[in-house]
Amino acid sequence: MRLPSALQTYLQHHYTSATVASYGRQIAAYLGSCPASATAGYTEVLAYIGMLRQRYGNAYTLARELAAIKVYYDWLCDSGQRDDHPARIIGLKDPRSRDVQLQDLLSPAELQRLLHQQSRYGALYYRNAVLMGLLVHQGLRVSEMAGLRANDINLDAGTIYIASTAQTNARTLSLQPDQVLLFYSYLHGVRPKLLKGNACDALLIGLRGNPMPAEDIVKHVQRYCKPIFKDKKVSAGVIHQSVIANLLKAGHDLLIVQAFAGHKYPSSTERYRGGDTMNLQAAIDQYYPL
Repeated sequence: MRLPSALQTYLQHHYTSATVASYGRQIAAYLGSCPASATAGYTEVLAYIGMLRQRYGNAYTLARELAAIKVYYDWLCDSGQRDDHPARIIGLKDPRSRDVQLQDLLSPAELQRLLHQQSRYGALYYRNAVLMGLLVHQGLRVSEMAGLRANDINLDAGTIYIASTAQTNARTLSLQPDQVLLFYSYLHGVRPKLLKGNACDALLIGLRGNPMPAEDIVKHVQRYCKPIFKDKKVSAGVIHQSVIANLLKAGHDLLIVQAFAGHKYPSSTERYRGGDTMNLQAAIDQYYPL
């Protein structure tokens, strides 16, 4: 079954090409099996998951199928076609190994190295600095950054609003003082130039004046990090995981870090916990204020 073009555009903006292809197949299968999916309720979605459980025995496959269905209803809600999300509270209890490879993550000092690199293009220096700051200071996921809008930044309050996704809760986080100045320059001077007259509310803008899709963010971070860390493979996902793991390693309360990361369940945050922990209250207030 062919996906609606608006849904395809939504997927392309929020996810990498591999994820778009995967979600596209899974959503198309769901729409084909459930013709009334656009108006389906919790019971109907649960029945479909039950059918998949009979077909697949792999917990990872079931989790991916459910994630795709949640993204479909995210789109319906975001586009104003529905006010409710029938799959939001559905969770699977099938055992899965979701351990984070802590040995591959970056230390706080290594993360700081990502904040002071130059760009060949003057305007892109500010855009790139905004992007890397969102990774290092707020620990955002790629899908969250791709979904940011310019009006999600409140310079007066010094905060940023991150909308909910299929994986995370909505939250409002503080900006670092140097981020406030950077965002001011970007929003009022650089971003309008990058737009080149295009009407667009996305925060991160590419060279051609269009929103940066998730795939472009992933590629940019990989290119950006390669000359800095030649001996290890660093991605946006590694940076995101490093921020969370460093907070827990320093000893901050699990529920505080859960709220910071937008995790729906404490168990998601627990995966990032390392061995020795200490009190992080002073550190979180200085580096990652909520």
